Amino acid sequence: MMQWIQKIGSCLVRGLKFMQAHFKATLLAVFILWLFLPSGEEGIAPHNLQKIALSGPIMDAGEIVQELDDARENDDVKGVLFSIDSPGGAVAPSVEIAYAIKRLSEVKPVVVYAAGIMASGGYYSGIWGNEIIANPGSMIGSIGVIMEGADISGLMEKVGVKTQVVHAGTYKQVGTFDREWSPLERAELDKVINGTYNLFVSDVARARKLDPSKSSEYADAHIFTAAQAQKVGLIDNIGVEFDAKKRVEALSKVKDPIWNKEDPMEKWLKQFAAEGISLAHMYFPPVTLK
Repeated sequence: MMQWIQKIGSCLVRGLKFMQAHFKATLLAVFILWLFLPSGEEGIAPHNLQKIALSGPIMDAGEIVQELDDARENDDVKGVLFSIDSPGGAVAPSVEIAYAIKRLSEVKPVVVYAAGIMASGGYYSGIWGNEIIANPGSMIGSIGVIMEGADISGLMEKVGVKTQVVHAGTYKQVGTFDREWSPLERAELDKVINGTYNLFVSDVARARKLDPSKSSEYADAHIFTAAQAQKVGLIDNIGVEFDAKKRVEALSKVKDPIWNKEDPMEKWLKQFAAEGISLAHMYFPPVTLK
């Protein structure tokens, strides 16, 4: 009987300790959030200009597209700065972002700012901005498409591992890593890659008013400095973020510019989610814009 009482008492003590620990953690979390919350005056006046940032590899467009569409529908927002620091990524998400920018730029001014790297899918994402301004030290371009895959058949032979496959369809094994790709399979992949590349070049030419017949000058996976990118027509001007913001203010014609302030906790959660998505795509590599 005493043993049962001791066990029940022990469970109660552990439960109280657990509740106490979580109570302290909750108080700490509330205190940290309170530190980062804007003051009463800042919370009263809504922002009329918005900065939206795209950083890192592009593997999912959902959240960025939602931010862009929300800014388009928000009557308080008169102009947007879309800051890009991305080496590219998957094709479909890059196209989603590009067309969200297109929708937004049709109703209010959008200045795209190349903050560091605006390459491949990162460049595709921003082509429909009303203007593109690049940091003097940024890298621009890399308009191209790539699909990579390993041939580990030699390693498998050494280890003594073989794959067994049952499939229907001539091209169902295209891109697999357990053997060298056949000429027929390479031709099939070339068809997809070239089709995607033509889409990329066509959209860039339309958005930037460039001659598609001269795409070898500004596309073809060339990488440019900001000054070089300006010469071939990929950007409009060179400047820092201060200049890009001033340009948004001028185009939007607001008398008292108020920029949005991103919550630090929300920013951290976005970065955490982006890293998780990037890790997942390491195991399922897509056709990417590089």
